[in-house]
Amino acid sequence: MAITAYRKIGSLKTVADFLSYVDELGVSIPFDKEVESGAGAVLNQPIQFQGRTIGNRFCVLPMEGWDGTEEGFPSELTKRRWRFFGLSGCKLIWGGEACAVCHEGKGNPRQLVINEQTVSEIAYLREILKKSHEERYKSNDLLIGLQLTHSGRFCRPNNNGVMEPKIVYNHPILDKRAGLPEDHPCLTDERINEIIEHFVNAALLAEQAGFDFVDIKHCHGYLGHEFLSAHTRQGPYGGSFEHRTRFLRDIISGIQARSKTLMIAVRISIFDFMPFRKNEKGVGEPVVFDGNYPFAFGGDGTGFGVDLTETIQLLDLLSKMGINLVCATAGSPYCNPHIQRPAMYPPSDGYLPPEDPLVGVSRLIKNCAELKRKRPRMIFVGSGYTYLQEWIPNVAQSVIRSGLADFVGLGRMMLSYPEIAADILSGRPLDKKRICRTFSDCTTAPRHGLVSGCYALDDFYKKLPEGEDLRRIKKSRN
Repeated sequence: MAITAYRKIGSLKTVADFLSYVDELGVSIPFDKEVESGAGAVLNQPIQFQGRTIGNRFCVLPMEGWDGTEEGFPSELTKRRWRFFGLSGCKLIWGGEACAVCHEGKGNPRQLVINEQTVSEIAYLREILKKSHEERYKSNDLLIGLQLTHSGRFCRPNNNGVMEPKIVYNHPILDKRAGLPEDHPCLTDERINEIIEHFVNAALLAEQAGFDFVDIKHCHGYLGHEFLSAHTRQGPYGGSFEHRTRFLRDIISGIQARSKTLMIAVRISIFDFMPFRKNEKGVGEPVVFDGNYPFAFGGDGTGFGVDLTETIQLLDLLSKMGINLVCATAGSPYCNPHIQRPAMYPPSDGYLPPEDPLVGVSRLIKNCAELKRKRPRMIFVGSGYTYLQEWIPNVAQSVIRSGLADFVGLGRMMLSYPEIAADILSGRPLDKKRICRTFSDCTTAPRHGLVSGCYALDDFYKKLPEGEDLRRIKKSRN
């Protein structure tokens, strides 16, 4: 279904077009009219972090892969993707991939799991990435992390098409959406303690595999994120801010007690909104909810606004524990993707954007910048940039030059055009045929059990049998 209410990025041919349209939308997006390249360029400046040099200001964001084995091992497709991460030219690799800490915690049957059996193969992924980067760029100024995750209420570990949710508290909207009864059992404190141990063990295995840091994922509606909004849970893991952050604190303390060298980072949904749904026109609209909405961490209580008070409290907690590397994202791909992943075209189970995607980009940049302003000594990676397409260089440079973030993170763009960072940094013209247009095939395919990749622009995926499967699926929807 075509969008006519909003102008597509491709129609904004000039700087004046872009700036005029942003002004028309009534939002603010940082923008430099001229983009520097070469060794002295803003985006090429290294940054020092805990005794390490990270060579430039581009970061590969972690994504959830759907092409491992059912046992949690990487496949040849996984290895291909990690090789491209190395070729990207980005110097900070934020996990590259969401890696489950136990089989139960997988978000899909083909997600990676790190355990004693898989660790050597996951170590090999890192080696592939590192080797491809060093061969191409003749440098080793990378910082490579692994994102550790448990999918919580969105667990689907087995290849039977069945969700197996593990919830922290009963949510009046999300439980109903998943077909759960009002009294669906929540994780017990004892089981939470076991999951904490899974995270700690996974972190130690990641260190064994050679990763510089681990990300304790606290975003996108998964388990760690859900703890942050567990106001209605009783006991040591819910209610007060202290209790709602105990899960994260106990994981960090457990890792630090057993490793003195592994760095720790956290990717956080710095704000959240209430869940949205598709209306009769296919456009996203908020689910009806009466009264105060207490389930949005970083929200203002209405379900539609931002209040970073607790987010800043969380940053201070992390800083006191020696954690100063944070990746800022928002919301959940299952509940309100337009605030988390601005796009013009939705996946098959999504909705058309209820706002121009540039509004979502502006919101993400603005709130990350607010955190950086208030906690300038912390290192922040921003997200939401892919939708900017040809204008990524202008916005990225302005963000870094103005100190609004320390790194510009790229996710979906890495699937279609991994070398975009290298091209920007060298001053080469962008390859417009490979720029991600947010068609969302990379999400639609996995939602139908197909391997993850860019079916729209990567000829390799177009020619796979799954490419034909996806075309049939999309045709049946129209």
